[in-house]
Amino acid sequence: MTQIQVVIALAVVIALAGIVLFVGLLRGRAGRRGKSGTLPEQQPPTRGFAGSESDRQEASAGSEGGPPVGTVEPDLFEASATAPSIERPESATGRLQRLRARLARSNTVLGKGLLSLLSSGGLDERAWEDVEDTLLSSDLGVEATQELVDSLRARVTIEGTRDEETVRGWLREDLLRLVDRSMDRSIASSRAEGRPAVVMVVGVNGTGKTTTVGKLARVFVAQDKDVVLGAADTFRAAAADQLQTWGERVGVPTVRSDREGADPASVAFDAVKAAIEMEADVVLIDTAGRLHNKVGLMDELSKVKRVVEKQSPIDEVLLVLDATTGQNGLRQAEVFGEVVNVTGIVLTKLDGTAKGGIVVAVQRKLGVPVKLVGLGEGPDDLAPFDPEAFVDALIS
Repeated sequence: MTQIQVVIALAVVIALAGIVLFVGLLRGRAGRRGKSGTLPEQQPPTRGFAGSESDRQEASAGSEGGPPVGTVEPDLFEASATAPSIERPESATGRLQRLRARLARSNTVLGKGLLSLLSSGGLDERAWEDVEDTLLSSDLGVEATQELVDSLRARVTIEGTRDEETVRGWLREDLLRLVDRSMDRSIASSRAEGRPAVVMVVGVNGTGKTTTVGKLARVFVAQDKDVVLGAADTFRAAAADQLQTWGERVGVPTVRSDREGADPASVAFDAVKAAIEMEADVVLIDTAGRLHNKVGLMDELSKVKRVVEKQSPIDEVLLVLDATTGQNGLRQAEVFGEVVNVTGIVLTKLDGTAKGGIVVAVQRKLGVPVKLVGLGEGPDDLAPFDPEAFVDALIS
């Protein structure tokens, strides 16, 4: 072998060794990147929007300074280093048992106080005034209070008895009539016509809407429903994080925007779109708290509803009310009913108060049923409203 051939062979060997070393370094770096859990940045896809030109303009207008509908990219499955453990929520049966027990403890004034008055020795005009005051203090409302008192007075006069068990039976019958067992208290949570049920949750600040959405997701998961959450409360900084945490606890994805000032209508639109693509059973949309006496804020809520309806019909609009707010809560209910066509009421903070009469008052004000009641601070302290369990708890 000549000297030139030896040099060429050495050069080839060195080059091959260099290539092998370079490939090894590249593979080592790739492995380290895979272990770190980071993903390369991806350009968000552009989204199409069905509808007329005016529809597209409304959907993309957004809040002042916020991104349009077509560019909001929800984080459906945000990666995390440690996956949270999935909880199995309590069934509705156990919740109803707690409902009765807690209401029985909290409504002593309305139940036992009223029975004590009615079964006392003499029912003169002063005693009947005390009965009226007791009912009014429970937020039953003037009209319903007068109906109940008139019915009880007639029975006492005709029957001539004040036996406590007899009076309890009369009171139960009259309260059940006022609560109205005939109202449909079911909540849309199943697919219909090839799409998921769409439930929008509304209410004023501080009533617990986001918490209610999270708890309602647990109710549906306990019924083996596939749920998607939409974090359309983009005005409160921690709302999306709070809702996502609720969802992660039961394995439910949350559609959200991490951009400050995002248009709530666009997030709601994307949540419904994602639920349709995932073939979910139901999508729950959390909205920002609205002062019912602020016209601009209520107009924005109306816009959210219109934009969502370009994607899918809305099956439920649930209004969350604080059971302790009394007549102010009734005014809130009236205004929201005018703006977004409320289909059902969720009463929070019903435990620990003698204001059980608000159930009757708000149903009469809106003509829609109370569908859910909040019983406490626990994750499963939201239960379907059962008229008989409610009334029995009041007079137990």
